[in-house]
Amino acid sequence: MKIPSWKLEMAREIAELTEKYRVFLIADLTGVPAKHIQMVRKKLNNIAVVKVVKPKIALKVFEQLGLPLEELKSHLTGQVMLIYSSKNPFELAGIIDGLITHDYYSPGEVAETEITIPEGNTGLPAGPVLSVFSRLKIPTKVQGNVIYVVKDTVVARRGDVISPDLASLLQKLGLALKEIKLRVKCAVDGKLVIPGEKLKLNIAEYEENIRQACIDAFKLAVELVVPEPIVLSYAIQRAHSHALVLATSTGFIAPETIEHLFRKALVETYTLAAEIAKYAPELGVELKVETVQQPTVEEKKEEKEEKREEEKSREESEEVLAEGFSALFG
Repeated sequence: MKIPSWKLEMAREIAELTEKYRVFLIADLTGVPAKHIQMVRKKLNNIAVVKVVKPKIALKVFEQLGLPLEELKSHLTGQVMLIYSSKNPFELAGIIDGLITHDYYSPGEVAETEITIPEGNTGLPAGPVLSVFSRLKIPTKVQGNVIYVVKDTVVARRGDVISPDLASLLQKLGLALKEIKLRVKCAVDGKLVIPGEKLKLNIAEYEENIRQACIDAFKLAVELVVPEPIVLSYAIQRAHSHALVLATSTGFIAPETIEHLFRKALVETYTLAAEIAKYAPELGVELKVETVQQPTVEEKKEEKEEKREEEKSREESEEVLAEGFSALFG
């Protein structure tokens, strides 16, 4: 049986492209209009080669080239397109996912997202169309023979089937709400097959993970006192702060602790005096409110200053995280 020349030509092109490019994607064309495919071709003109193929022919070629046929069989069904490129498969999939056109919903299709008829002037003259608004439970009013929607109205939720009335009204209102884009079934990088759902990257999440990893790495380096200038600088500051707190709490007298010790003693003295005056008034201990409040205010000022210093230290540590991480891991 003679094989049609067009099949041989398609097989030859697939083989040449597969050997030339390490990366290619398999995209689903089911339900994708021709105008969208043309737009994709135009947008990818300088970064990829697009080829609509017959799945059976592609499978035969891939089998001859030694690609993992069992993994590819489930993806090479229906109407498919191969997209060849020198780009990273994740980057290429991201570009394709961003190529979107819009069209009107047809009766019987399923709503991809919630559909809302916005409040305001519809531009439609009053007439038989008012009954469509009524059936869809959209509140309206007529001004100057023009239909106005009284308030934003949800007419369909995600997963709802589009009725003939709604499809007709959306077209009359010029609301082309259906998003059209290629669905990438999988990517092939060399002989590695990557499922389509694995190609979608959450860049913001990855950035946050890296930022948190830098913070954790720096904290660990400080705990271990890794001998790097930036780490040692912060570790010494922290050790000094801890030593000062410990010395003050144990009553160790030194030039740096004497002021804190006096303040602590003063506060404790006035606290004790206040308790004595409260429970043993016969002893005649008298305290003026101003005298008692003053050290409390000072103590609060000191706490605020310490908090500010602590916040400043944290801010400084955040600033050196990137540099510290670089110093640790090159």
